[in-house]
Amino acid sequence: MALLVVRMRGTVNVPYWALTTLRNLYLNKKFSATLVPETTNYLGMLRKINQWIAWSKADSDIIKILIEKRGKKKNPTLESKDENKSKSDHKGIDELVDIIVNDKIKFSDQNNIKPWFSLNPPRGGFKRNTKKQFSDGGILGNNKELLEIVKRMV
Repeated sequence: MALLVVRMRGTVNVPYWALTTLRNLYLNKKFSATLVPETTNYLGMLRKINQWIAWSKADSDIIKILIEKRGKKKNPTLESKDENKSKSDHKGIDELVDIIVNDKIKFSDQNNIKPWFSLNPPRGGFKRNTKKQFSDGGILGNNKELLEIVKRMV
């Protein structure tokens, strides 16, 4: 099962160790999102930077919405056309979503779409505090309501 990770806090006063972890996850700006597999390595990274991000298990519906509405294609001029044809193994968005949900490949390893999504602030605002953990009445950390928030951010 893939995890949806969203950066909820900005770039000011972020320590170097957290900034490098955020960059490794392709979370360079506020309200940027990515999909990562649910492994112990990634969970350790998420726990390390849980003061700046929110994450939740992603279902196939939200992944499909993100890819269709916010997915950006990689620059095809950098690669030749022959290489581009051989690298696209999946036939459509539904097949790509199924592959990502089942953790057959990492979202950053596929070659057609950039490995991050730029989101807007949520329509209607945040219903909880943006500076506290989910268990303390905020939105940060392992957030059960993140999928609803992301649907309002798309």
